[in-house]
Amino acid sequence: MLKKGNKLYSILTGSCPKCHLESMYTYKNPYRMGSLFEMQERCSHCKTKYKIEPSFFYGAMYVSYAVGIAFAVAAFVISFLLLKASIISAFISIVVTLVVFLPVIIRLSRNIWINIFIGYDPKAAGR
Repeated sequence: MLKKGNKLYSILTGSCPKCHLESMYTYKNPYRMGSLFEMQERCSHCKTKYKIEPSFFYGAMYVSYAVGIAFAVAAFVISFLLLKASIISAFISIVVTLVVFLPVIIRLSRNIWINIFIGYDPKAAGR
């Protein structure tokens, strides 16, 4: 079980990296396509500014490449090695996986990127 105070908690839940008390996103559901990138400007609890500088989340594109590769490798292992699908079917499963999980990959990448620069602060969380 993930506990507050752990970077993995903030990354997987999309919560404020400093206090872990509020979602960074306007809507938690990443599949709400019109608002995939909509974020709060600041945390209402600890007042952390999420866009540290203009175009801050461009760096998340580099992270999304690695996260996408991880999803692709997982799809390949499951389809080709575990389910014994053909190589063409494995390729199709990789493409489908990347398309279906694109919103999740984008959010995870943003969460990882901001957690690289902002750490958890128990004082901000009120502990």
